[in-house]
Amino acid sequence: MKKVVFIALAVAFVFASCKNETSETKPLESTNDLALADTSKTVETPEYLYVTAFSGLSLRAFNNLNSERLAKMPYGTKVKIVTPEKNTTMDVAGIKGGMDEVEFNHKKGFAFNGYLSKFFPPELNSKAKGYAEELQIVFPEVTYTESVGGTASKPSNTETLVLPTKQWHEAFFVAQRLFDFPKEFDFPNPKGKDEQVIKDSKPEKDVWTSELQVSRKDNTLQKIAYVYKTKGFTTTVHITQEGDRMKIEKTEAIE
Repeated sequence: MKKVVFIALAVAFVFASCKNETSETKPLESTNDLALADTSKTVETPEYLYVTAFSGLSLRAFNNLNSERLAKMPYGTKVKIVTPEKNTTMDVAGIKGGMDEVEFNHKKGFAFNGYLSKFFPPELNSKAKGYAEELQIVFPEVTYTESVGGTASKPSNTETLVLPTKQWHEAFFVAQRLFDFPKEFDFPNPKGKDEQVIKDSKPEKDVWTSELQVSRKDNTLQKIAYVYKTKGFTTTVHITQEGDRMKIEKTEAIE
């Protein structure tokens, strides 16, 4: 598939110059991962949000992570927000949030809003341009651009998606699904080494490189990059913050 894409890319250049409940349950079930956060910060919450946890999000009986699980809400589910938790009251594996009261399948309960997003998540095999166009219907501030670079023999193609959010985890989950890097990669905790490389533990055959590269400063994320290399091809996805927006940039190149 990648070879077909890059053949088309090369032609275009010539004419133009191409785990069970994921990290939701694991961190959410462990009280060691919970900590009080800054309760002075508030956020506006729309009436509906979408589940972004790959393997689903727990609907709890009460507003704590150890209460009875009433149901598991699948990835992409549109959830009605009954009462939003406006303060950030906890930190789960580097994602700050609280427990929103929600309604799902005629049941009311609570869910950690760090795995809920105002952006509906990309469907399997979604294209960035099409996804951006769908988002723009609801969020006109979303932008998408595409450009061709490199040389005639080694062309490159760059897609850039800009989202109106300051939340790193929202951008990470969108990029992970949209640009198909391994779901085994959890959202990187903002706290950690200034530079960190996280290797894919189960790379596909003939894949030379599959890794996350995380840059931090003073325990604050500066950049997240996913790098994928095979013989003759490189794909890089960069996630960065620009003011009150998050930029996701994917570059594919023939080497």
